[in-house]
Amino acid sequence: MSFVHLHVHTQYSILDGFSNISKLFKHAQELGMPAVAMTDHGNLSGVKEFFDTSAKFPEIKPIIGCEIYLTDHFDHRLKDTAHKKYYHLVLLAKNYEGYRNLMKIVSIGHIEGKYSRPRVSHEVLAKYHENLICCSACISGEIPKNIVAGNIEGAEKAIEWYKSLFGEDFYLEVMMHKTEVPG
Repeated sequence: MSFVHLHVHTQYSILDGFSNISKLFKHAQELGMPAVAMTDHGNLSGVKEFFDTSAKFPEIKPIIGCEIYLTDHFDHRLKDTAHKKYYHLVLLAKNYEGYRNLMKIVSIGHIEGKYSRPRVSHEVLAKYHENLICCSACISGEIPKNIVAGNIEGAEKAIEWYKSLFGEDFYLEVMMHKTEVPG
């Protein structure tokens, strides 16, 4: 069974990503991975380099995505603390149409939703969701944040919403975090 990293930040995720794109592809090749994704925070700035580099590694499928910022409060004119809240969400393009929709979502976030982060609303996501795969993201995602807050009903409601929108293209993301249990 093959393994593919679908949540990868490159050097284009400022202050968060570290992966050099060429080294990323070389390492994926060494590990025999059939594909690798790029899901930088809130931007698609590395897409050209990612896609150009992928041509040097024809055995590895490039998957273009983005970890977007999703908010319930899309009005960028509202600058109070309550309207600064956002969630992470990973989107992956299934094909060229999905890539076009991903570009629209990210562009809207930068043009209309900029408030400390390039945010978009659930309505924007619903409008441009076609041909995108959705992963629930890290601990900063809407579902994990609800779980951590003890709001299981809110987490279930969010799961139902994403599932209704993306259908079989929605996945709950699982991350391994090594912890030491006192013993």
